[in-house]
Amino acid sequence: MTASPAGAGSRPRPFHLRPWIRRIHLWLGLALGLPFLVIALSGAALVFYIELDALLHPEIRVASAGPAPGWTSPVWDQALATVRAEWPGETGKWSFEVTGRPGAIPARYYPPAGAHVSHHEIDPLMVWLTPDGGEVLREARWGDYLMTWLYDLHMNLLAGELGNDVVGWTGVATLVLLLTGLVVWWPRGSLRKALAYKRHASGSRRLYDLHKLLGLGSLLLLLILSGTGALLALPAEKTWLLERLVAPVVPVPAPTSTTGTGRQVSVAQALAVAERALPGARLAWIDVPGPGDGVFRIRAQVPGDPTHRFPYSFVFVDQYSGAVLAVHDAGAGTASTVVSNWIRPLHDASVAGLPTRFLGLAAGLVPAGLFVTGFLRWRARGRSRRDSPRPRRTAFSKRG
Repeated sequence: MTASPAGAGSRPRPFHLRPWIRRIHLWLGLALGLPFLVIALSGAALVFYIELDALLHPEIRVASAGPAPGWTSPVWDQALATVRAEWPGETGKWSFEVTGRPGAIPARYYPPAGAHVSHHEIDPLMVWLTPDGGEVLREARWGDYLMTWLYDLHMNLLAGELGNDVVGWTGVATLVLLLTGLVVWWPRGSLRKALAYKRHASGSRRLYDLHKLLGLGSLLLLLILSGTGALLALPAEKTWLLERLVAPVVPVPAPTSTTGTGRQVSVAQALAVAERALPGARLAWIDVPGPGDGVFRIRAQVPGDPTHRFPYSFVFVDQYSGAVLAVHDAGAGTASTVVSNWIRPLHDASVAGLPTRFLGLAAGLVPAGLFVTGFLRWRARGRSRRDSPRPRRTAFSKRG
């Protein structure tokens, strides 16, 4: 009887998905490890952005005997007069932050659209005023000092609009990285053994245990931070998703003043009509337009909006007539409005005060541990494969 050729009638090898998912996780980790690390560490520093900047610049740490200025304070017109006198040739928009705390008043100047300025001058001029708005304490161009440099590093890797896209899609890929890591770890047997740290195992095994425990312990937070970061960096894609998965997105209005010339009303007048348009709201930002058809844009936090520093309700006031032109109330939108309102406070860990911020800080440090343990284990396994003797092939082991 003639022997049949080797392999004839043998069953095809079964396809196993997990090894392929493991490879995807490995190569994504190697490709994304460094940018993910940079984005995460810079984000961790930005959790305490305001406090760190004040610590580095003591000139803006000034005391104030009176209460923090709000809707009816005369400070805002004084502050506007001060910055316009200090920079008389600047005809763009001045934006004043209402911190809700006594102390220095932060302000920003944005050049008008189409202005012939250098690339560096496109970035806003950052200004801090005395609590009464009468004097300038500090001025600096955005990006020229540490905290804004870190902000740009986190937001766009110092690469402008292209960097925004890179950061956004890195966030999407990081979601895949985290989920493939969960699939690779998912136990087939005892959950207790799968969660164990084997102290007496080989170095490679201990690295794996550290990597898995770090990943599992921070998985939910990293999923939230990566997902919200991707949505913030990719606004068009965010709108597309919300429109299809949640509800129609209510756009923020963009009105213009009814005429292009005239005498601008005072900040106090604009605030008075804006407060009536959004009763019970907390004042957050005051945008004062330059000459032309721009409008006062008053930004406020309405009840139910979780975003404290950059809330999503606006009142637009004609700069010449003082009439309300449009109102965007974050508390009266669709389900997509609610989702959008939560994206930023979840990402910057400001949603529940100081404990959440410390949690966000810790989550921003975890990727460093994941990157180091994952990279070292990959190197250790590579050395182990190179050093192990290869099996000798004999005549009996050959096929065909």
